[in-house]
Amino acid sequence: MERPPEQVPPPSRLESVLVALAFLVVVLLIGQLGGAITAPALLDWYPTLAKPEFTPPNWVFPVAWTFLYILMAVAAWLVWRAAGGFMRAPDAFGFWALQLALNLAWSFLFFGLRSPGLGLLCVLALMVVIALTIAAFLKRSRPAAWLLIPYLLWVGFATALNFEIWRMN
Repeated sequence: MERPPEQVPPPSRLESVLVALAFLVVVLLIGQLGGAITAPALLDWYPTLAKPEFTPPNWVFPVAWTFLYILMAVAAWLVWRAAGGFMRAPDAFGFWALQLALNLAWSFLFFGLRSPGLGLLCVLALMVVIALTIAAFLKRSRPAAWLLIPYLLWVGFATALNFEIWRMN
């Protein structure tokens, strides 16, 4: 005979706010670290690369990424709430953490090592892991999954841009 799932009391308002803030701090720190890795290459290497016509101006990237990082944090928080904690959604949070790590790794590979080829391999893996994150989030919170769709689309665009920069250089 199957037992019903154990009911977990909902988090307190304070705990919920603290977890939401923690998610936000984590993603914004990842973004800052990626920006710090990227910044030197923006001065002397990236401007020298041949780029496709669809390359956006440089100011678009930090605006887009800040928005996307906030969506990532909110999505993770929604899953945390819906699942009743981290331990009840280990696959979802595992994929979420892995996509953040790959996101940061891309900055290191593309800009830090100045390797569009390695960046391309990384961003292709990132696309797969974002899709897996969305699938895992969908099992717990449909709104959380939908919040990651703009991220997937942007990384798809970034993949095309990365490919063209690799091909042209």
